[in-house]
Amino acid sequence: MATRWVDAAPLRSNQGRWRRHSLPEFHQERLLDIASTRQYPSVLGMLGKIKKPDALQGTLDLLVLKTLSREPRHGYGVAARIQQITDDTLRVEEGSLYPALHRMEQAGWIAAEWRITENNRRARIYRLTRAGQKRLSEEEAKWDRLLEAVGKVLRFA
Repeated sequence: MATRWVDAAPLRSNQGRWRRHSLPEFHQERLLDIASTRQYPSVLGMLGKIKKPDALQGTLDLLVLKTLSREPRHGYGVAARIQQITDDTLRVEEGSLYPALHRMEQAGWIAAEWRITENNRRARIYRLTRAGQKRLSEEEAKWDRLLEAVGKVLRFA
């Protein structure tokens, strides 16, 4: 299958009206139309690379999994419990929490179901799965190693 190239023609605002404009010829870029090819991950050089979560994402996973290990909760309940336990030191924003919950559900670490809450509202309730319990143990062990390593630097550096 041949690779298709499309011209980039950005839009510019002119007092609230949008119009197409052309860039000088030496600035015109060619963009790869990745939707037209089946092998787009290989075209982009992404095959074989496994994305490792950064430390903050791993920490959020640990906090959410630990919170859900006590009892099932809805998303807001998870965030509120973390904030309550940490005396308002940690605040998990919706923009971080819900994508993390979705990612963990896709990984099989948590399961979710719709229920009616005490306030008579429909909410998605999350609970830890066996795979999630295993992942929580792994994350706790990694956290302990990280704390030990940082402690050593703080003592001996």
